[in-house]
Amino acid sequence: MDARFFHGTRAVLVPGDELVVGHGSNFQQGRISRNVYFTSLIATAAWGAQLASALAGDAGSGQVYEVLPLGPFEDDPNVTDKKFPGNPTRSYRTVHPVRVVAVVEDWPRHPPEALEAMLASLARLREQGLDVIED
Repeated sequence: MDARFFHGTRAVLVPGDELVVGHGSNFQQGRISRNVYFTSLIATAAWGAQLASALAGDAGSGQVYEVLPLGPFEDDPNVTDKKFPGNPTRSYRTVHPVRVVAVVEDWPRHPPEALEAMLASLARLREQGLDVIED
C-alpha cells in the first residue's frame, strides 16, 4: 500500500499532527469514535470528506490528508464484505494514532448529483435504523 488518506471537516490539520481515537464521528452526531478510519484510495477519501462535510451542514467539501498509520490496522468492517465484497474501497481502521504527512490540496470531488444520491441513500438507511457503525 503506497499512500493512505484521511478525510475531515473540522479543524484544519498540518503535517506532524496525529489523529487519535476519542473524537466525534463525522457521520453520526453524538457518537465518539473508537477507531481512526482511513483509505488508500483518493476517491474513497473524497467520498468521506464530501459526505462528512454535507452531513455537518458545511458548504465546503472537507479536507483530505495523506497519513501514516503508527500501528497495526485492519479492514474497515463497516464496508468490507457488508456493502462491498472484499475491500474494493481499500478502507481501514486502527486504534493507534495516524500521523498527517501532507495536506492534499487537489483531490477529485464527486459531482453534486452523485453526492445527493449518496446522501439520499444514507437518509433511507437512517430511516430504517440500518446506518449502524461497527466501532
